[in-house]
Amino acid sequence: MKTKPSYKKTEEGSKIVEQMAAVGIPQEGIARVIGIDPKTLRKYYDDEISTAAIKANAKIGGTLYNKAINGDTSAAIWWSKARMRWSEKTETELSGELDQKINIEIKFE
Repeated sequence: MKTKPSYKKTEEGSKIVEQMAAVGIPQEGIARVIGIDPKTLRKYYDDEISTAAIKANAKIGGTLYNKAINGDTSAAIWWSKARMRWSEKTETELSGELDQKINIEIKFE
């Protein structure tokens, strides 16, 4: 009976797994690229798989934050909407009978 050789985790493999997992590549695809079974991938690279997206989000978030606090208006607006739940929506509540005419006047200055 032939047995498969034991897999040895490498630094290069760790980098590849972390990069691919960070951008959302499915585990089956990552395993195929590095030439191992998905079970073996999870066994040897669980930490990289589990933390890659967290690290990527922290890095991107840090970059966005730094741009926003250094005066990048687009970054500040995006941060305000995404993190502070600010919105450009305006809600107007109207009341009255449905058979009444309602006149609405909007002025832009």
